[in-house]
This record gives sequence, structure tokens and C-alpha cells, in this order.
Amino acid sequence: MEDVESWPTGRLLSAAARMVESRFDRFLADLDLTHAGMITLHHLAGGPRSQRELAQLCRVTDQTMSRTIERLARTGHAGRAEDAQDRRRTLVRISAKGTEALAAARAEEKRFEKDLGYDAIRPQLIALIKKQL
Repeated sequence: MEDVESWPTGRLLSAAARMVESRFDRFLADLDLTHAGMITLHHLAGGPRSQRELAQLCRVTDQTMSRTIERLARTGHAGRAEDAQDRRRTLVRISAKGTEALAAARAEEKRFEKDLGYDAIRPQLIALIKKQL
């Protein structure tokens, strides 16, 4: 077995992130949801948004968001509707299935956090990321 304690911090963070993401991706797959879809649903939980708003919030291109929204619509997690205020604009809304999937994902994330001892490292990760934003 490799001496993990000798690894540089960047490698430790990268390996840990891949391990956690892999575990969570398996859970999301059972919900017919991707990581990108879950992040999008998180932003839709606050109310309908345009594709451009979602792309900006998720820090992806409009084209990437278009594919994510298409998949969410196909799986029934979200839907598109005409904006009542501006008929030229389409809004994306979370569906009941999407709301349930997001709640399940958040609950599973809390279980992950407890299992992995996130309470000790989460504030440090947030602070590290905020410094870079």
C-alpha cells in the first residue's frame, strides 16, 4: 500500500474529492440524476430561472446548461414554461420529482458528511474556496 501520509496536500484533496464524488454519483444515478443536474435543481429550488441565469449560477456555458436542462426535462426532474411576464423568455422550473430527488440528495449528502467527518473540514474547504472566488 502506498504511503498516503507522504502525499502532497493537493494530491490528498484531489484524491479525496474523487472518492467522495464517485460515492455520491452512484447515489445520484439511482435517482436518474447527474451531479450537474443536482446543482441545477439546487438553484431551481428557489424558484424558476432562465437558462442563462442557471448557467451563470452553475458557472457553465449556456450550451452546457442547455444539455443539463434537456436531461432534467427528459427525466421529469424539471420543466420549461413560458415566462408570464415576458412571453419571449422561457423559464425552467423544478418539478415535484425534482424536489423529491433534491431532498433525497441533500439527506444523503448529510449522511456522507457525518460518515466522513465533514464537520471538521467543511468550514476550512468553504474558506479556501471563498478566497479564490
